[in-house]
Amino acid sequence: MVLVFPPSKRLWFGSLVQATIEGMTITFITGANKGIGRETARRLIACGHTVLLGARDRERGEEAAAALGARFVPIDVTDDASVAAAAADVAEHEGRIDVLINNAGVQGPFGDPGDLTAADARAVLDVNVIGVVRTTTAFLPLLRRSDDPVIINVSSGMGSLAFTHDPGRSESHVVAPLYASSKAALTMLTTQYAKGLKGIRVNAADPGYTATDINGHSGSQTLTEGTDAIVALATEEPVAGTGRFIDRHGEIAWS
Repeated sequence: MVLVFPPSKRLWFGSLVQATIEGMTITFITGANKGIGRETARRLIACGHTVLLGARDRERGEEAAAALGARFVPIDVTDDASVAAAAADVAEHEGRIDVLINNAGVQGPFGDPGDLTAADARAVLDVNVIGVVRTTTAFLPLLRRSDDPVIINVSSGMGSLAFTHDPGRSESHVVAPLYASSKAALTMLTTQYAKGLKGIRVNAADPGYTATDINGHSGSQTLTEGTDAIVALATEEPVAGTGRFIDRHGEIAWS
Protein backbone atom coordinates (compact mmCIF):
# COMPACT_ATOMS: atom_id res chain seq x y z
CA MET A 1 0.00 0.00 0.00
CA VAL A 2 1.31 3.45 -0.91
CA LEU A 3 0.47 6.31 1.43
CA VAL A 4 -0.31 9.59 -0.31
CA PHE A 5 -0.40 12.67 1.91
CA PRO A 6 -2.51 15.70 0.98
CA PRO A 7 -0.48 18.85 0.16
CA SER A 8 -0.82 20.30 3.67
CA LYS A 9 0.44 17.08 5.25
CA ARG A 10 3.31 16.82 2.77
CA LEU A 11 4.43 20.33 3.65
CA TRP A 12 4.24 19.54 7.36
CA PHE A 13 6.14 16.27 6.94
CA GLY A 14 8.80 17.93 4.79
CA SER A 15 9.26 20.67 7.38
CA LEU A 16 9.60 18.05 10.12
CA VAL A 17 12.27 16.17 8.20
CA GLN A 18 14.16 19.40 7.48
CA ALA A 19 13.97 20.48 11.13
CA THR A 20 15.27 17.07 12.20
CA ILE A 21 18.22 17.31 9.78
CA GLU A 22 18.99 20.86 10.88
CA GLY A 23 19.26 19.74 14.50
CA MET A 24 21.79 17.00 13.81
CA THR A 25 25.52 16.96 13.20
CA ILE A 26 26.02 15.49 9.74
CA THR A 27 29.39 13.82 9.23
CA PHE A 28 30.87 12.49 6.01
CA ILE A 29 33.72 9.96 6.31
CA THR A 30 35.80 8.66 3.41
CA GLY A 31 37.20 5.14 3.40
CA ALA A 32 34.71 4.16 6.07
CA ASN A 33 33.71 0.61 5.19
CA LYS A 34 36.36 -0.91 7.48
CA GLY A 35 39.07 -0.20 10.04
CA ILE A 36 39.56 3.30 11.43
CA GLY A 37 36.83 4.78 9.24
CA ARG A 38 34.19 2.25 10.21
CA GLU A 39 34.98 2.46 13.92
CA THR A 40 34.86 6.26 13.72
CA ALA A 41 31.44 5.99 12.08
CA ARG A 42 30.21 3.61 14.79
CA ARG A 43 31.35 5.85 17.60
CA LEU A 44 30.00 9.06 16.09
CA ILE A 45 26.62 7.46 15.46
CA ALA A 46 26.61 6.52 19.14
CA CYS A 47 27.29 10.20 19.89
CA GLY A 48 24.22 11.22 17.89
CA HIS A 49 25.80 12.15 14.57
CA THR A 50 24.12 11.43 11.27
CA VAL A 51 26.92 9.62 9.48
CA LEU A 52 27.36 9.40 5.72
CA LEU A 53 29.64 6.45 5.11
CA GLY A 54 31.82 6.98 2.06
CA ALA A 55 33.55 4.04 0.41
CA ARG A 56 34.80 2.98 -3.01
CA ASP A 57 33.52 -0.61 -2.75
CA ARG A 58 29.73 -0.48 -3.04
CA GLU A 59 29.04 -3.93 -1.59
CA ARG A 60 31.25 -3.45 1.47
CA GLY A 61 30.07 0.12 1.91
CA GLU A 62 26.41 -0.84 1.85
CA GLU A 63 27.01 -3.72 4.27
CA ALA A 64 28.87 -1.47 6.71
CA ALA A 65 26.28 1.29 6.50
CA ALA A 66 23.42 -1.14 7.09
CA ALA A 67 25.18 -2.68 10.08
CA LEU A 68 25.96 0.68 11.67
CA GLY A 69 22.83 2.68 10.83
CA ALA A 70 24.60 5.06 8.45
CA ARG A 71 23.80 6.10 4.89
CA PHE A 72 26.17 4.81 2.23
CA VAL A 73 27.52 7.26 -0.33
CA PRO A 74 29.81 5.81 -3.02
CA ILE A 75 33.06 7.74 -3.46
CA ASP A 76 36.45 7.04 -4.98
CA VAL A 77 38.70 9.87 -3.82
CA THR A 78 41.02 9.34 -6.80
CA ASP A 79 38.27 10.05 -9.33
CA ASP A 80 36.99 13.57 -10.01
CA ALA A 81 33.61 12.40 -11.32
CA SER A 82 33.05 10.06 -8.37
CA VAL A 83 33.84 12.78 -5.83
CA ALA A 84 31.60 15.29 -7.62
CA ALA A 85 28.78 12.74 -7.71
CA ALA A 86 29.18 12.07 -3.98
CA ALA A 87 28.96 15.79 -3.18
CA ALA A 88 25.89 16.12 -5.41
CA ASP A 89 24.27 13.14 -3.67
CA VAL A 90 24.77 14.75 -0.26
CA ALA A 91 23.57 18.13 -1.53
CA GLU A 92 20.37 16.48 -2.74
CA HIS A 93 19.66 14.42 0.39
CA GLU A 94 21.11 16.29 3.40
CA GLY A 95 21.84 19.72 1.95
CA ARG A 96 25.00 20.24 4.00
CA ILE A 97 27.63 18.54 6.12
CA ASP A 98 29.07 19.72 9.43
CA VAL A 99 32.12 17.47 9.63
CA LEU A 100 34.29 16.11 6.81
CA ILE A 101 36.67 13.35 7.84
CA ASN A 102 39.30 12.65 5.18
CA ASN A 103 40.17 9.14 6.27
CA ALA A 104 40.78 7.19 3.04
CA GLY A 105 44.41 6.18 2.79
CA VAL A 106 46.80 3.62 1.35
CA GLN A 107 50.12 2.29 2.57
CA GLY A 108 52.34 1.86 -0.46
CA PRO A 109 55.60 -0.12 -0.47
CA PHE A 110 57.53 -0.57 2.78
CA GLY A 111 61.24 -1.25 3.12
CA ASP A 112 64.07 -0.60 0.67
CA PRO A 113 63.21 2.53 -1.34
CA GLY A 114 65.63 1.58 -4.11
CA ASP A 115 62.92 -0.07 -6.17
CA LEU A 116 60.29 2.66 -5.89
CA THR A 117 58.73 3.83 -9.12
CA ALA A 118 56.92 6.97 -10.13
CA ALA A 119 53.78 4.87 -10.46
CA ASP A 120 54.16 3.76 -6.82
CA ALA A 121 54.46 7.38 -5.70
CA ARG A 122 51.55 8.52 -7.83
CA ALA A 123 49.27 5.81 -6.44
CA VAL A 124 49.97 6.74 -2.80
CA LEU A 125 49.86 10.51 -3.24
CA ASP A 126 46.68 10.33 -5.31
CA VAL A 127 44.81 8.87 -2.33
CA ASN A 128 46.60 10.31 0.69
CA VAL A 129 47.14 13.89 -0.49
CA ILE A 130 45.49 14.66 -3.82
CA GLY A 131 42.40 12.74 -2.75
CA VAL A 132 42.09 15.00 0.28
CA VAL A 133 42.33 18.09 -1.92
CA ARG A 134 39.83 16.67 -4.39
CA THR A 135 37.31 15.76 -1.70
CA THR A 136 37.73 18.90 0.37
CA THR A 137 37.21 21.18 -2.61
CA ALA A 138 34.08 19.31 -3.69
CA PHE A 139 32.54 19.36 -0.21
CA LEU A 140 33.42 22.94 0.75
CA PRO A 141 30.07 24.35 -0.46
CA LEU A 142 28.27 21.83 1.77
CA LEU A 143 30.52 22.64 4.74
CA ARG A 144 29.90 26.36 4.31
CA ARG A 145 26.20 25.75 4.90
CA SER A 146 27.03 24.55 8.43
CA ASP A 147 26.99 26.72 11.55
CA ASP A 148 30.17 24.99 12.76
CA PRO A 149 32.08 23.41 9.85
CA VAL A 150 34.93 21.04 10.66
CA ILE A 151 37.51 19.23 8.54
CA ILE A 152 39.55 16.41 10.06
CA ASN A 153 42.46 14.95 8.11
CA VAL A 154 43.55 11.53 9.30
CA SER A 155 47.33 11.80 9.22
CA SER A 156 50.01 9.82 11.05
CA GLY A 157 52.96 10.15 13.36
CA MET A 158 54.87 8.59 10.45
CA GLY A 159 54.69 12.03 8.86
CA SER A 160 56.34 13.72 11.85
CA LEU A 161 60.05 14.55 11.49
CA ALA A 162 60.42 14.48 15.27
CA PHE A 163 58.74 11.08 15.70
CA THR A 164 60.61 9.39 12.87
CA HIS A 165 63.93 10.60 14.29
CA ASP A 166 63.20 9.59 17.90
CA PRO A 167 64.67 6.11 18.57
CA GLY A 168 62.28 5.74 21.48
CA ARG A 169 59.26 5.80 19.17
CA SER A 170 58.05 3.01 16.92
CA GLU A 171 57.81 5.41 13.95
CA SER A 172 61.61 5.67 13.84
CA HIS A 173 62.01 1.95 13.15
CA VAL A 174 59.80 1.78 10.06
CA VAL A 175 60.91 2.50 6.50
CA ALA A 176 57.79 3.61 4.63
CA PRO A 177 59.03 6.30 2.26
CA LEU A 178 55.85 7.02 0.34
CA TYR A 179 53.42 6.64 3.21
CA ALA A 180 55.54 8.81 5.52
CA SER A 181 56.08 11.44 2.83
CA SER A 182 52.38 11.59 2.02
CA LYS A 183 51.43 12.03 5.66
CA ALA A 184 54.05 14.76 6.11
CA ALA A 185 52.48 16.51 3.13
CA LEU A 186 49.01 16.04 4.61
CA THR A 187 49.94 17.61 7.93
CA MET A 188 51.38 20.64 6.11
CA LEU A 189 48.28 20.78 3.91
CA THR A 190 46.21 20.85 7.10
CA THR A 191 48.04 23.91 8.42
CA GLN A 192 47.57 25.71 5.10
CA TYR A 193 43.86 24.91 5.01
CA ALA A 194 43.55 26.10 8.61
CA LYS A 195 45.12 29.44 7.67
CA GLY A 196 43.26 29.87 4.42
CA LEU A 197 39.76 28.54 5.07
CA LYS A 198 38.22 31.21 7.28
CA GLY A 199 35.42 30.08 9.54
CA ILE A 200 36.26 26.37 9.19
CA ARG A 201 38.17 24.41 11.82
CA VAL A 202 40.78 22.22 10.11
CA ASN A 203 42.79 19.80 12.20
CA ALA A 204 44.77 16.59 11.78
CA ALA A 205 44.57 13.40 13.83
CA ASP A 206 47.17 10.68 14.35
CA PRO A 207 45.44 7.38 15.17
CA GLY A 208 48.71 5.87 16.42
CA TYR A 209 49.88 2.30 15.86
CA THR A 210 46.48 0.71 15.56
CA ALA A 211 45.64 -2.85 14.52
CA THR A 212 44.20 -2.51 11.00
CA ASP A 213 44.49 -4.16 7.59
CA ILE A 214 47.15 -1.62 6.59
CA ASN A 215 49.65 -3.15 9.07
CA GLY A 216 48.38 -6.73 9.06
CA HIS A 217 46.67 -6.09 12.42
CA SER A 218 50.05 -5.87 14.12
CA GLY A 219 49.28 -2.54 15.80
CA SER A 220 49.39 -2.32 19.57
CA GLN A 221 46.20 -0.23 19.87
CA THR A 222 42.61 -1.31 19.42
CA LEU A 223 40.42 0.33 16.80
CA THR A 224 38.62 2.21 19.55
CA GLU A 225 41.89 3.61 20.88
CA GLY A 226 42.94 4.45 17.34
CA THR A 227 39.84 6.56 16.78
CA ASP A 228 40.02 8.53 20.04
CA ALA A 229 41.69 11.57 18.47
CA ILE A 230 39.34 11.66 15.48
CA VAL A 231 36.24 11.38 17.64
CA ALA A 232 37.56 14.08 19.98
CA LEU A 233 38.03 16.50 17.07
CA ALA A 234 34.60 15.65 15.64
CA THR A 235 32.76 16.24 18.91
CA GLU A 236 34.60 19.16 20.51
CA GLU A 237 33.01 22.55 21.16
CA PRO A 238 32.90 25.24 18.45
CA VAL A 239 35.40 27.36 20.39
CA ALA A 240 38.11 24.70 19.90
CA GLY A 241 41.06 25.83 17.85
CA THR A 242 42.10 25.20 14.27
CA GLY A 243 45.44 24.14 12.79
CA ARG A 244 46.17 21.45 15.38
CA PHE A 245 47.67 17.97 15.13
CA ILE A 246 46.59 15.61 17.91
CA ASP A 247 46.76 11.99 18.96
CA ARG A 248 44.82 10.26 21.72
CA HIS A 249 47.18 11.72 24.34
CA GLY A 250 47.02 15.36 23.26
CA GLU A 251 48.61 17.80 20.86
CA ILE A 252 51.57 16.90 18.64
CA ALA A 253 54.18 19.49 17.71
CA TRP A 254 54.23 20.49 14.05
CA SER A 255 57.64 19.07 13.30
